[in-house]
Amino acid sequence: MLIAFNKPYGVLCQFTDRSTPPRRTLAEFGLPAEVYPAGRLDFDSEGLLLLTDDGALAHRLTDPRHKQPKIYWVQVEGDPADAQLQALRVGVILNDGPTLPAQAKRIDAPTLWPRDPPVRFRKTVPDAWIELTIQEGRNRQVRRMTAAVGLPTLRLVRVAIGTHRLEALAPGQWQPITA
Repeated sequence: MLIAFNKPYGVLCQFTDRSTPPRRTLAEFGLPAEVYPAGRLDFDSEGLLLLTDDGALAHRLTDPRHKQPKIYWVQVEGDPADAQLQALRVGVILNDGPTLPAQAKRIDAPTLWPRDPPVRFRKTVPDAWIELTIQEGRNRQVRRMTAAVGLPTLRLVRVAIGTHRLEALAPGQWQPITA
């Protein structure tokens, strides 16, 4: 079984939380009991999360050797210059080593659901959207990559993993994916 889930902002990619106060988890969305996340999406990121009950499938989806591209729409602080986008395309140096080259391009602001809480708006600081496609899955990688080129991330939405796309799922909604 494979499930596409639109993970809302502020939800952990696990079914339990022992912190105080407890944070929102996947348990509140009525997902089948036997599934678990194939990969992670940060607490403060949104979008496509795949869940499965098949360990081999989870491995194929998440192991970097299988090179599943992950596509993100990233709202960044600043106005991306060609040199900044080129740096992402070449790969940037992070504290845990260089990243693989990414696909990076500026995009028009996508039509998305409102985020709760909303992204902080500042009249004096421009923002823009980029589409970033990576093949890795390091901890907070997209946020660290955009920061490394001088474009801090304001909002991060994963829209695709391999051939699987978010489509029209609203935050908190999920649906089975047929093979």
